[in-house]
Amino acid sequence: MRDLAEKWSVAPDWQSAVITAPGLVVRAISGLDQLLVSGDLDAWARASGMDGNGVGAFGTAQGERYAARLARDRLLVVSNTPLGIATGWHAEGFAVTGISAGLQVFEVEGSALDAFIARGTTLDPKQASASPSLSFAGISAVVYRHQGRLRIHVDRGLAAYLWTWMETAASNIAVDSDN
Repeated sequence: MRDLAEKWSVAPDWQSAVITAPGLVVRAISGLDQLLVSGDLDAWARASGMDGNGVGAFGTAQGERYAARLARDRLLVVSNTPLGIATGWHAEGFAVTGISAGLQVFEVEGSALDAFIARGTTLDPKQASASPSLSFAGISAVVYRHQGRLRIHVDRGLAAYLWTWMETAASNIAVDSDN
């Protein structure tokens, strides 16, 4: 029987994975607690003590705990530590779903960041939008800034593809900057 796995990119060891190119560094980030919050975001804000607005595409998230606004009634909540709020339906009118295992997070920084973004999307990185959900490198991603770096969340099943794309983009940016 034919081995269909041979046509898929092999995922690197995310704990140590780094792409470096002149003006660009890309790292896989692990250990973040990621929650999907749906429903009454004002009620979520009261129950969690967090801001219920969230950042949009290319917006800047601040702190150890923050949210990205995926839709009118949906947030991706990211934290360096567990939030201590139960998953499931809450009578206040919102649901919390743990999705840490489903999303891979990448962080990109450097002087060539705008060139990197230009390869990934047609959106203007200087214009924040209401939602960070966008097409990046041809796949759905959540993209925003955190502490001066770009963060990209993708479905874990697409992470190896995006990593390969980022390796190629980084090497092409390095070549382009030499010319």
